[in-house]
Amino acid sequence: MEYYNYIKALHLIFVVTWFAGLFYIPRLFVYQIEAFHKPLPDKDILGHQLKLMTKRLWYIITWPSAILATIFAVWLLILQPFWLQQPWMHVKLGFVLLLFIYQYQTHIFFKQLQNDVVKKTSNFMRLYNEGATFILFAVVFLVILKSAINWVFGVVGILVLGLLLMLGFKLYKRIRDKNPNA
Repeated sequence: MEYYNYIKALHLIFVVTWFAGLFYIPRLFVYQIEAFHKPLPDKDILGHQLKLMTKRLWYIITWPSAILATIFAVWLLILQPFWLQQPWMHVKLGFVLLLFIYQYQTHIFFKQLQNDVVKKTSNFMRLYNEGATFILFAVVFLVILKSAINWVFGVVGILVLGLLLMLGFKLYKRIRDKNPNA
């Protein structure tokens, strides 16, 4: 079991890189959607480059990180099966399921944008971008506090932060509408 901490470290590293991909790709979607509405040749040049960037991020960083984080998590649970008897772990695994649902939905958006199908607005993607943040906060509070109840305070805090971010987003949108170079 001396290698348990190595497996745990690898799990955390891949969780970090997985979230990095999930944080960045919706931002790239924002740029792709905005580029889609630009006149030629900007639309083609930006569109091509952004598709390449999202493809590399998605298939070289995000998906492999999700798979490796999951493999190391399962390995940790095999080594320490008593974690599965803890109520906080059940809640955490529920959030991990939500994270995979979020990733699946993100994959649908990715495929659409790779095929020049724009069904969402850049504003929608800016808000969607916060989904992984909410899940991250909940999971971190669960793992640190190891309580199936106390994580609620962390999530309430992130919801308040989310509300403040949305207000900031609306303010920034007003500023951008008045000055597109802001």
